[in-house]
Amino acid sequence: MAGNGIRIAMVAGEASGDLLASHLIKALKQHLPDATFYGIGGPKMSAQGFDAWWPLEKLAVRGYVEVLKHYREITGIRRQLKKRLLEEKPDVFIGVDAPDFNLDLERSLKNKGIPAIHYVSPSIWAWRGKRIHKIARSVSRMLCLFPFEPALYEAKGVPVDYVGHPVADMVPLEINRQSAREKLNLPLEAPIFAFLPGSRQSELEYMADTFIETAKRIYSRMPKALFLVPLATRETRLLFETAIYRHQALDVPFTLLFGHSHDAMAAADTVLVASGTATLEAALLKRPMAIAYRMAPFSWRLMKRMKYQPWVGLPNILAGQFVVPEFLQDDATPDNLAQALLNLQTDKLLRGRIEDEFTRIHLQLRQNTAEKAAAAILSVLGRRPVRADDVPAAV
Repeated sequence: MAGNGIRIAMVAGEASGDLLASHLIKALKQHLPDATFYGIGGPKMSAQGFDAWWPLEKLAVRGYVEVLKHYREITGIRRQLKKRLLEEKPDVFIGVDAPDFNLDLERSLKNKGIPAIHYVSPSIWAWRGKRIHKIARSVSRMLCLFPFEPALYEAKGVPVDYVGHPVADMVPLEINRQSAREKLNLPLEAPIFAFLPGSRQSELEYMADTFIETAKRIYSRMPKALFLVPLATRETRLLFETAIYRHQALDVPFTLLFGHSHDAMAAADTVLVASGTATLEAALLKRPMAIAYRMAPFSWRLMKRMKYQPWVGLPNILAGQFVVPEFLQDDATPDNLAQALLNLQTDKLLRGRIEDEFTRIHLQLRQNTAEKAAAAILSVLGRRPVRADDVPAAV
């Protein structure tokens, strides 16, 4: 590998990891300007000077069937990467999320004396908790995004740092709803709901009908209501549009957006969201929400047996209580969802309590994540962070 600086190998397996890793690379370069970064990554990492030996799209496969289809290719990439890294002997390896790919690789590297850091704890607090034994054998250090996670690793003797959540750094503590509405050319006084039925086609297949019927029920009782629906791809947009026709909901004032989920939630009063990371963003935007999720009956039975907590939504998990309602599988009916959303829309006292709790969560997660993660990695490398006045100005 060219250059005499620190060599840092990294693997990110999906878009969220690419974003997280790009911020980390930028922070590390402030302290290690001669460092080289290489491995598997995406365009945001490459923009920070990362040398992607393979693009992260090779690993960004979801669902049991899709993983099986690509299993030989993915394991082949891991085998080649492991061989190359054992030859290169980087100063440190950082696996960014993607635990199914990274943990086995990390164990091999750690056993050969290469420090292996895992950035983003797997959800052992939600399901598959026995993975902590594999993690303990595989990693030299764990970097956690949530404040309740370090205690789980400390109990098993795994070196760990709480670094906060990067989205909490990016989202302002106060959101101007009026400005968000002006940006989207929306009326300032109308009751507005943001509906986020998921980012994948499989989610839309289970959620679109329910979300549309929920909107119909709300609109019949609140005829000035508007509904924003940010959709990630042309395919998911087509699925939602088809469902609108199927349910004869052309009179319901839906505004379909390409992306812009942040803008839609910022402009809305109340949010209906499929469980996932969007629930955390809604909480950081201080928006009262209802969480709904449906999946294949077999997958639901499997997940139900594996989960450890009474909550599935991150806002409730972080609060340790039901701050917002969750409607899962058979409970996710249009009647239930419409009633919950109307309650959230009209009950000012309830809204205030939810917003106060979300502010508390935001402050807890806001830790200058990239810099904290960089400091933890520097400590593994035996380096001290440079002083602020020694950091070169960004170009």
